Amino acid sequence: MRIKILPSAIQDLADGRSFYEQQTSGVGDYFMDSLFSDIDSLALYGGIHRLSFGCFVMLAKRFPYAIYYKMEADAAIVWRVLDCRRDPAWTRKQMKNR
Repeated sequence: MRIKILPSAIQDLADGRSFYEQQTSGVGDYFMDSLFSDIDSLALYGGIHRLSFGCFVMLAKRFPYAIYYKMEADAAIVWRVLDCRRDPAWTRKQMKNR
């Protein structure tokens, strides 16, 4: 199965990387490696997660992030990668504006 990451998700990942890199040098790279590993797992496990906002939601293993994706015939399309620590109203707004 193919995995497609939309520009909105790429921007979310870049924002997360920047945040963690400001905390401690090198953690931003670890964040990216961890999240991409989680996203890669969609090739095997895509479609088994709970639905929210019309998308499947997979929680990241090492960071408090949720990966929102949709399934197509031969692909998992990653829409957003959002920080779970944010206000739920902010998350709803982000998902409505996708």
